[in-house]
Amino acid sequence: MGTDEITVLAGGAETGGDLFAVELRMPPGGGPPVMHRHAPSEIYRVLSGELTFYITDTDGRTSRRVAGVGQTVTMAGDTPHTIRNESAQDAVAFGVHAPGGVMEGFTRAAAALAADGPPAMEDVLVLAERHGIEMLGPVPTIDAR
Repeated sequence: MGTDEITVLAGGAETGGDLFAVELRMPPGGGPPVMHRHAPSEIYRVLSGELTFYITDTDGRTSRRVAGVGQTVTMAGDTPHTIRNESAQDAVAFGVHAPGGVMEGFTRAAAALAADGPPAMEDVLVLAERHGIEMLGPVPTIDAR
């Protein structure tokens, strides 16, 4: 998906649709370019490198959290968020979506779309909408004060 590599570890067939577990490998600069939300909850454990999570709370404020090796980040379903690799090295994380169907369907459809080369952004946006992923716009600037 883009420059990110997703290896499916367990999908709906193995978990009765309850979980979608992946290994996510993200190069520097990788990650979804926009904030988004979807019904499944998520948990990530960073295995190498570091990932930056932008998460919007129920009060509408977005926070920036950097997670390094061994750290875990969780997000409830329907939480606006994105994940980026803002470091200079590759990052690897173990991630789980519950329930798994939304992200598994989108991931597999996006991989099929990209089989012949990078897909057009419009096509990815159509896939996201079809799979229940709402794109919310650019990552907000976080005040570092």
